[in-house]
Amino acid sequence: MKMDWHTCFTPQRFGVKRDSVDSRSDYERDYDRLIFSSAFRRLQNKTQVFPLPEHVFVHNRLTHSLEVVSVGRSLGMMVGQQLSEQKEIFDDPEARYFYENQLRNVISTACLAHDLGNPAFGHSGEEAISKYFLDRQNDRAFRDLFTKKQWQDLIRFEGNANALRILTRQFKGRLKGGYQLTYTSLASILKYPCESTATHKLAGKHRSKYGFFQSDKETFLEIAGHLGLIRESAEPLAYLRHPFVFLVEAADDICYSIIDYEDAHRLGILTFEEVREDLLQLIELNPQENRSRLYQNLENLREDKNESVAYLRAKAINFLVRSCAQVFLENQEALLKGEFKTSLMDSLTELRVPLERIAKKSVGKIYNHESVIKIELAGFKIMSGLIEDLVEAALTSVNMRQKRHKKLLSLVPLQFRFEEQDSAYEKVMCMLDYVSGMTDNYALELYRNLRGISVPTI
Repeated sequence: MKMDWHTCFTPQRFGVKRDSVDSRSDYERDYDRLIFSSAFRRLQNKTQVFPLPEHVFVHNRLTHSLEVVSVGRSLGMMVGQQLSEQKEIFDDPEARYFYENQLRNVISTACLAHDLGNPAFGHSGEEAISKYFLDRQNDRAFRDLFTKKQWQDLIRFEGNANALRILTRQFKGRLKGGYQLTYTSLASILKYPCESTATHKLAGKHRSKYGFFQSDKETFLEIAGHLGLIRESAEPLAYLRHPFVFLVEAADDICYSIIDYEDAHRLGILTFEEVREDLLQLIELNPQENRSRLYQNLENLREDKNESVAYLRAKAINFLVRSCAQVFLENQEALLKGEFKTSLMDSLTELRVPLERIAKKSVGKIYNHESVIKIELAGFKIMSGLIEDLVEAALTSVNMRQKRHKKLLSLVPLQFRFEEQDSAYEKVMCMLDYVSGMTDNYALELYRNLRGISVPTI
């Protein structure tokens, strides 16, 4: 099936052949299911970049995701409106309705889901999970419990693949098909549509990481088949991205590059003067910007530096949204054919200087700030300890388990429990499901309890 703007969407749902009639569209229902999900609520207690201070508001994973949704909705609305006015789409009532009214909902849903798979403490959590298995590379008996591809999943644990697993897996006591989202929404989060053994940075951004675990390979293939994703390689398995992925990625990139600046200013890591200068350098490249009004508004806000930064942040995001939407529309054919191998943000060559300046300062002053480094190191230690305890207990045979193993496994919620006849890989994945779903605070408290550092109270 050739992918085009008429075939790249479908209201069909994963795991369900027939569903009830509702006054909401299928894509609106996708959004609502995630908003009310416990997996999404848990993001409120997962660190975005900075430790969560008591007296200064900074972003956590939940507020970040909601802001990505806002940006993604704007991108979906702008692109959808332009696509709906093209003759071949305008003459197709179903396609015209989708792009006029529903693309924004698809992108919004995918933006809600884009960080669901991130474990507690973010990249430190991913690294801790991976390192436990990397440290056992030379343990031949342990490695032989897993296939080559399963082992690659474990030594390079990936939050993006975990998001697909959370959304589609039938956990114990749960409905078939997970959240039963539309194939369209699911395809829109497949930023890296390949298996772990297919990752190759020189092959393009779509293969710089991987997008599904071996346990979820059939799920991925079902989604790819329904929407006609283009297969790039059969062995190792790799596909090209769905076009909508680029809009979701752009929304995340825009928020990630600009909003961390605002948080850094609130925490006193960046001065008002340098934030103002760097954001103005970007905004002033907008040919549609009314400079006299811009500077007049800044003058009116001069007594409130936080509000001034918020104003500049809004201006910068608006400019980047319009610029990314334009790049998408100018590269429609390449996007449909899978020939567009970079991101929309990276394609903004005329904005490269100010964006690189912001990125360089973000790495140097924000992501390597003392508070960020400390929470990364603490998170790594906490997650490493939990993985070690749980994997050991799960892989110890029933007749060899000590009382501590049994008690630890009894703490695992029903939905994450395995069957004794399951493979070692499935048992490990169940433990990773449990750990990766923890909030920062829950992981910290459990670690303290298991190490005897603190004792829980009833």
